[in-house]
Amino acid sequence: MNIYVGNLSLEVTEDELRREFAAFGKVASVTMMNDKYIGSGQPRGYGYVEMSLKSEGTTAIANLQGKKLKERIVEVVEALPLSDKKHAEPFIVKEKIRSNKSRNRQYQLA
Repeated sequence: MNIYVGNLSLEVTEDELRREFAAFGKVASVTMMNDKYIGSGQPRGYGYVEMSLKSEGTTAIANLQGKKLKERIVEVVEALPLSDKKHAEPFIVKEKIRSNKSRNRQYQLA
C-alpha cells in the first residue's frame, strides 16, 4: 500500500518517517520528495511511504493522520494510483467561429 504523507517539516528525514510507520508494520520504502530536478535539493515537505500489507497501511493512516511531527501536523492518506492508461489522449480545443455583432453596429449621429 502506498501512502502520501504531507505537511512535513523540512527537517524530517527518511529514517524518522520510516520509524513512525514501522510501529504499525513492515515499511517497504520511504521516498521524500525534493527539488533535485532544479538543482537545489531542497525538501518539498511531502513524501510517500510504501507498506507491505494494506491492513498495516490502513492502521498506520488511522493512527498517524493529524499527528504532530516536528511541530507540524501531518496529513496521511492513501496515495492515488497512477493512471492505468499508457497513452493519454491529448486535450483538443475546438475553436468556435462566431461573429462579433457589436463591431458591426452602425451608430447614428444626432
